Amino acid sequence: MASFVAKVVTRCEEALESKNLNLSECELIQVPDAVYHLMRHTELKTCDLSSNVITKISPKFAVKFSLITDLNLSHNQMARLPDELADLHSLEMLDISHNSFITLPAVVFKMPKLRELKANNNAIIDIDRDEIIASDSLELVDLRHNPLTPKCHDLLKHAVVSFRIELSERVKEEWEDLTE
Repeated sequence: MASFVAKVVTRCEEALESKNLNLSECELIQVPDAVYHLMRHTELKTCDLSSNVITKISPKFAVKFSLITDLNLSHNQMARLPDELADLHSLEMLDISHNSFITLPAVVFKMPKLRELKANNNAIIDIDRDEIIASDSLELVDLRHNPLTPKCHDLLKHAVVSFRIELSERVKEEWEDLTE
């Protein structure tokens, strides 16, 4: 445990110079309050929290790290994001891949500058199509390797949007072949 604390402190110290906070593979279950304290006078540009066991992000994350442009939350155990992340007005890249999301968090469509959303390898079944079409900034939404419903997959595949939606090829369920 102490080695992970030292790792976090060292990486926070490195981020004071680089403005890039890398807390990947630190066995974190959340962003420790000490990190917010250590980084309080630093305008972070990127934050990598990948490959931890994080289940949720605190609403204060957006307040403390309001200027980040790149946030990597991949390879965690998250199923939701706080609405406060909409306050990340500079965020351009968000990676929530390899988590436990069953739906795309609505907050991602409220991030004014978000260009790239990686949401592949989750448990996403359905998407609110009205929300996904309502983004002016998005360029890419990666939804590959999610168990989308056949209806949702078809809607997304044929959606008329101003950005690219990446989908895996849909494999028909055994029961769907019964009509042939």
